[in-house]
Order: sequence, then structure tokens, then C-alpha cells
Amino acid sequence: MENCINEVMTTKEAAELWGKIQAVIQQSCLGQKGGKPRFTNKECRKSGGIWLVTKSGMVRLYGEQPLI
Repeated sequence: MENCINEVMTTKEAAELWGKIQAVIQQSCLGQKGGKPRFTNKECRKSGGIWLVTKSGMVRLYGEQPLI
């Protein structure tokens, strides 16, 4: 069983791991142009000014992590 701390990452880390732009992932947390967020409240949250996302949320939205 994987350590649960490895399930959560910053949007910056997620962007690097998935080859995305950090702002795109943050917009998925917030919603864009008045739309609903793409992440659920169990997949994304803000902690002390830093957005955190779950690995499972990233996989659901963007697919498995690319092999680099």
C-alpha cells in the first residue's frame, strides 16, 4: 500500500509530473470564467496559500502520469 502522503502534491509538482502548466491545474481547482471547478472538493484544496491536488484527481482529469 502506497504511503498516503504520496497521494497529495502541490499544483507546481503536479504540473511538472504531468507536463502541464501550473495555472491550468489551478484553474481546474477554482473553475474558469464562472464555471464549476473540474476537481472535486476531495481532490483539491488550498492550504496556506498553496493549492494541493491528489494523484487520483490528476489521473481522473489528465490520465496516468506520463513516463519521463
